[in-house]
Amino acid sequence: MQEPNLVLFIVRIASAAALLIWSVRLVRTGVERAFVVQLRQWLRRSARSRFLAAATGVASAVLLQSSTAVAILVTGFVSSGAVAAAVGLAILLGADIGSAVVAKMLLLRLSILESLLLLLGVGLFMRSSSQRLRQTGRILIGLALIFISLDMIRAATAPLVDSTGAAAVMQYLARDILTAFLIGAAFAWVVHSSVAAVLLFVTLVAQGLLPQSAAVAMVLGANLGGSMIAYLLTYSAPIEARRIVVSNLAIRGGGAALALSSLTLAAPSLAWLGATDAAVVINLHLAFNVIVTLAALPFLKPMMRLAEATMPQRPDPATGTGPISALDTAALAHPDRALSCAAREIMHMGEITETMLRSGEAIYHSWDKENADSILKRAAQVRSMHFELKLYLARLHHAELDKSTVDRSLHLSTVAVNIDGAADMIARNMVHLARRLNDEGLSFSQQGKDEISNFFDRVQANAQLALSVMMTANPAEARQLVAQKEDVRTIEQDLQRKHLRRLQQGRAESIETSNIHQETLRALKFVNTAFSMVAHPILLESGDLLDSRLTERV
Repeated sequence: MQEPNLVLFIVRIASAAALLIWSVRLVRTGVERAFVVQLRQWLRRSARSRFLAAATGVASAVLLQSSTAVAILVTGFVSSGAVAAAVGLAILLGADIGSAVVAKMLLLRLSILESLLLLLGVGLFMRSSSQRLRQTGRILIGLALIFISLDMIRAATAPLVDSTGAAAVMQYLARDILTAFLIGAAFAWVVHSSVAAVLLFVTLVAQGLLPQSAAVAMVLGANLGGSMIAYLLTYSAPIEARRIVVSNLAIRGGGAALALSSLTLAAPSLAWLGATDAAVVINLHLAFNVIVTLAALPFLKPMMRLAEATMPQRPDPATGTGPISALDTAALAHPDRALSCAAREIMHMGEITETMLRSGEAIYHSWDKENADSILKRAAQVRSMHFELKLYLARLHHAELDKSTVDRSLHLSTVAVNIDGAADMIARNMVHLARRLNDEGLSFSQQGKDEISNFFDRVQANAQLALSVMMTANPAEARQLVAQKEDVRTIEQDLQRKHLRRLQQGRAESIETSNIHQETLRALKFVNTAFSMVAHPILLESGDLLDSRLTERV
């Protein structure tokens, strides 16, 4: 039989895999944009027990289509002190199960489902004026495209079923289990999605192209590769966050290697896992993650103590000589390059301020003088960076600049002023308020504590969105950021009214902490507004912002 054209096959399989990877990302982006605040609050409230935390991790990964996205959210909570490390690790282990559930769900569908999802998704995205409904449409479109990409993979690999060359390669993988394992790990890491990797491998098995033994090794490898993604993405995160990511890598990755060794040596029959090879592979993937999580949950605290012993606290960067400035004086002769340097410096100011915000939440939960001093040092660092930035831009204006360059320079100056203002608000006001809580032996009412925590979550989510806008200059994200500013203003007013109602009811805790509660809400609103200002230059340029208000989009 004639062998299929190799170049044509590579193009088809690569395009199908690319669509699959992008579709998974599309779903995750939609969930993050529409429901990230609710997810953050949900994850925070799961701290009551490790089993509830694991269940929350499962549900969050199903929604986000990614255990890595859950890991990024949870590391922020752990580093701020809002969630204990053992609870954070339980959430990550649950998220690993969630990603396996997602893969299984996406392989079970009705033939008409993709058409219905596309129709409904496009209708919501194109016609809805609600941001949440538009993002729901994005999610449905992403799901439909996942199904379409899987059909493309089936169509692309169909000619290979009878190919002697392809059969020889696949049979080699069936014999060389270690190579198959490493290929699975590498592919999951390269595409930054264990879900996409597992879907591809199982689809190849269903086509009769990939032997079951090779697929099992590759899926187990994808578990190792999937846990490596969060490890690399959080490489510069605080050590508290790194500990849970490394622990999850050791548990999931080490478990995958142990499972592969056991299956290779014992060679048990896996027929009980499913009627077909594809069913066996996907069910093994799910069973592996469930077993690993259940086995690890009782030992989370000892594991975290081991992680603390092997990964001691690193010196705070804020106490050192500080980072190398992005302000290159040699670039002043080239205005575009100089403004790019200024933009990178402002981005770094924003990152430091966002870190201060997370640390600021931690000292509200439990006063820590060392943490408070670190916030003050970071604020001084931001203030110094802002001063140097002003001098740098002033030197740039000594040359003759065209109007667009002048406007861009002024916009960058405005963004820097706002970020410096946010850092100052956190250092001067919020640290002072948290210190008062500790010194006066006060505590918020449970309802007031929940309101403050939820408001922190919302502002932190918007600060992270602002950093994304600064990097990408994406008008859609900039528009979302400004819309969130209006939402935060409304929520802050509503929370102030709720607090006043508690005062009218005569609640002692609310009366004692009234000033601190109200000033904290105002400070957080100020920080949110400061970060949202990074979107204004982008929206002014695109015509989406008129008279400080978003234009209506048809």
